[in-house]
Amino acid sequence: MNNRPGLTRELSRRQLLKYSGMAGAAIAGSSFLSACGDDSGGGTQSAGGTLIHGATGGGPQDTLDAHQPVTNPDIARVCNLYEPLLFWNNDYEIEPALAESIEADSEGTTWTIKLRPGVTFHNGKSVTAEDAWFSISRVADPDAPLSAGGQLSQIIDFESTKVVDEQTLQLVLNTPYAVLDMLLAEYTLGIVPTDYDPANPVGTGPFAYSSFTPGSTSTFTKYADYWGNAALVDELIIQDFPDDNAKVNALQAGQVHTVDNLPYNLIPTIEAAGGGALVSDTGAWVPFTMRVDQDAFADNRVRQAFRLIVDRNQMIEQTLSGYGQLGNDMYAPFDPAYASDFPQREQDIEQAMSLLREAGQEGLQVELFTGDDIGSVAPASANLFAEQAKAAGVDVRVTKKPTFYDDEYLNYTFAQDFWNTRNYIPQAAVCALPTGTYNETHFDNDSFTDLINTAASTLDEEKRNTLLQDAQQIEYDEGGYIIWGFRQQVDGYSAAVQGLEPSRYLPLGSYNFSKLSLE
Repeated sequence: MNNRPGLTRELSRRQLLKYSGMAGAAIAGSSFLSACGDDSGGGTQSAGGTLIHGATGGGPQDTLDAHQPVTNPDIARVCNLYEPLLFWNNDYEIEPALAESIEADSEGTTWTIKLRPGVTFHNGKSVTAEDAWFSISRVADPDAPLSAGGQLSQIIDFESTKVVDEQTLQLVLNTPYAVLDMLLAEYTLGIVPTDYDPANPVGTGPFAYSSFTPGSTSTFTKYADYWGNAALVDELIIQDFPDDNAKVNALQAGQVHTVDNLPYNLIPTIEAAGGGALVSDTGAWVPFTMRVDQDAFADNRVRQAFRLIVDRNQMIEQTLSGYGQLGNDMYAPFDPAYASDFPQREQDIEQAMSLLREAGQEGLQVELFTGDDIGSVAPASANLFAEQAKAAGVDVRVTKKPTFYDDEYLNYTFAQDFWNTRNYIPQAAVCALPTGTYNETHFDNDSFTDLINTAASTLDEEKRNTLLQDAQQIEYDEGGYIIWGFRQQVDGYSAAVQGLEPSRYLPLGSYNFSKLSLE
């Protein structure tokens, strides 16, 4: 999308970003995550009660760390405990969160961040520019960047950046960066205090930490001094569900009020039982991941053959029950630079077999790793791909792991994953650059990296988009992802829940549980 308020991509004037004019509107929302279009009942909402959310996946490696969420339960937790300087609203537009304004000089290298006054952490301490700089420095540590810090660690001038006063941070870059706002709006860049301890987490979100058992349950209480409108429910419980059947059974039995990633084939069942399905148009994707540096997949002919094996329409119809759109092995469909004019890949078994013969890989046998904690789409699409591959003489053995996101994650030769909506540069920064924290395909292409870095520093949007389309061409021709479709996000909720809104960004209205109430 290209109509984000208060934002211009041309740096012909001094201010690149100024969100202060929207600050009042953001406060008027029921929390920092606000949007339009209630989809789970109208009328007056009542306060009180305990909301229980059933989260897909989770396991022993669950975390409360503001800057290292991996699984759906992790993401749900950080979205309620912490808040970034900016945020993506439910229409996938950037709005202010803890930053009252962000302005850049004409060069795009010095950014002045003014914090929203009156915001406190859960321990009562006021949020200051020192906290903002600590948080950014933590994720952007050049020696060990975290999820949101891959690009930031490369572009921040740590020596020149300074805290001007309690409410003002002057962030200095060593190169212009046209889409800095997108990085600062990531849910993986929540602002935390300078004495932050992930084992006893303190944030600014509408819910404060109470208890946490990895792989099981986490509990949070309403933060009465929240700077926006306080949460309606008194308590939030997030329960891990590695098994989809158990998750849906819990919703039907009234043991949980909401579930993310409702299996598409169970939508009629939940609705017949009096519950509801929240459907959101998103840029979310569940790719097949091929390590470009390992085994047969080091040969691009094999990667291209696998992209031609998949029947994308069948994937959408059978694994998404039609709730999706065609993918073309590129991500970020909402980005204005998305290369929608590239030829749409279709299943071509004859060409796939030809490429495999050329690569000396006739009768190829591969193991495909999947798991329920990726989401119900993953095992279903893995099994379907294995069936489709037989026509090309490829033997795909599907291994369904009890915990996919374990120590082997990011090292699988052939596997799957899930990604939520992002624009192209932030997505490439985490998954396709050699510095990316989740570069699961181990893609490392110098020309691609140069294009991404040049595009990010190009202030003219038209020129930047041309560079990004050139980068997409490289991924289209040589990348390690099979992106067969973009799924509509479908989440389930009980009849007792009010206040849910669809979001293009994250499940369940971006996990904005502060807006929900119970009848």
